[in-house]
Amino acid sequence: MLAKVYSATVLGVQGVGVEVEVDIANGLPHFEISGLAASSVREARNRVKSAIKNSGYSFPLQRITVNLAPADVRKAGSMLDLAIAVGILLGSGQASIRNGLANWLFLGELSLEGKLRPVHGLFPMILAARQAGFAGAVIPAMCEEDVERVKLPILRVATLKECIEYGSFADDQLPVDTVGGRILHEQAGQDDVPECFSDVRGQRHVKRAMEVAAAGAHHLAMIGPPGTGKTMMARRFPTILPPLDEEQSLTVDSIYSACGLLAERWRQAPYPPFRSPHSSITTVGMLGGGLFPQPGELSLAHLGVLFLDEWTEFSRNVLETMRQPLEDGQVTILRQESKLSFPCRFLLITACNPCLCGFYRFETDGHPCTCSIREIRRYWKKLSGPMLDRMDIQVEVPRVRIDEMKEDVSMTSRIMRGRVQAARERQKHRYRDAAFRTNSQLSGRWIARYISLSTPVQSWLSALYQTSGMSNRSYDKIVKLARTIADLEDCDDIREEHIAEAFQYRTLEQKQWKE
Repeated sequence: MLAKVYSATVLGVQGVGVEVEVDIANGLPHFEISGLAASSVREARNRVKSAIKNSGYSFPLQRITVNLAPADVRKAGSMLDLAIAVGILLGSGQASIRNGLANWLFLGELSLEGKLRPVHGLFPMILAARQAGFAGAVIPAMCEEDVERVKLPILRVATLKECIEYGSFADDQLPVDTVGGRILHEQAGQDDVPECFSDVRGQRHVKRAMEVAAAGAHHLAMIGPPGTGKTMMARRFPTILPPLDEEQSLTVDSIYSACGLLAERWRQAPYPPFRSPHSSITTVGMLGGGLFPQPGELSLAHLGVLFLDEWTEFSRNVLETMRQPLEDGQVTILRQESKLSFPCRFLLITACNPCLCGFYRFETDGHPCTCSIREIRRYWKKLSGPMLDRMDIQVEVPRVRIDEMKEDVSMTSRIMRGRVQAARERQKHRYRDAAFRTNSQLSGRWIARYISLSTPVQSWLSALYQTSGMSNRSYDKIVKLARTIADLEDCDDIREEHIAEAFQYRTLEQKQWKE
């Protein structure tokens, strides 16, 4: 007999529907799985055989052929176990589905005793099921992922036997959940909550720069001696970002689900993602890849923040491979059998010391710079000019004076986030008919279309361009920064003071890096 059951797998960060065809024919006992199945899928033969027997059913001693369609898509993982077992029981006549479950996805790993175990990647698979028009999904009861948020009917089952029994229920008797908001998901966001910007004393100009960066999604580079609060402020940056909407949250959760890191994402909720990889990270770890390609740190920071502490200690190859994803908002990985794209629209924050000893241009009587000019030049040659030019905002973080340290009042994250959200709403309204939502995403003709400068402001900016020797990219970034500063001030027109503040955020490349 021939039976068909629907399931899914994960390819990169995208769910792919799989049709599990099971044919049981007379012949010597044989169990074959075809359809470009990885070893983790072929090993399902032993798990399925034992699970069927230990669930009170008989494993057919016949020739069993399982085909996973489409056959040209690589399948990896244990999420197909349940569908294969259900297909075998349907094909052998030991089970039947008399309700709407015939048009549902079956997802789950089987234990040898027939229990269902959680699997990774439920979010992208169920999103793919919703887009493909499936009626619902059967998943393990032990899964902690709040996949009901996808707005697709979900049936949670604990064992293979329970799953088969549900096939004889009436559709209105199935214990289907479509609400979402599981308790574990709500409680997970209570751990590891970032602290407030009110803890940071002094550094008002850096806080202002961070506010501008958050309002327009501009990349930010900080340079200063050790112990001045660069890392401290960067780790509080997510607290001033607007929260993700439901669609954005589902996109981010799908990426983390595909990597099996959803619990780590929940610890950061309700803030956007914040990733801070170590400087020893490899190119694959940063961009993604592997035998079965998975997202890297760039994609895990999608719609959030990527923080590179000790920026100059990262491999130059790693930093150079980031240049194109910074512009395109996605990472493309080519394999012999497929071409995968991982989203990576993130805000980059970097922090580093000005030299090896950490005190060049920030010398004090107790901490003079001990580096030679040759050592300083070698230190900065780790960063290429094009990479430096992509940092929209470049700000110094000096030592804080003692009178600033004693300040009792400091701007809170809530106040800063309110100003940032107001600026984002202005941009959202301005770009309501476009594909982008923030000033930093403007390029080419869109800058001239959406950002207008008065004649005096345009003349002043042109003079700055001629005298400073800035690049064309820097010119465009100053215009976009000025637009963001005007949005923060709730101004429709860009004024000279907005241009002046934007220009000061681009002076480090002249003073520090080109010296």
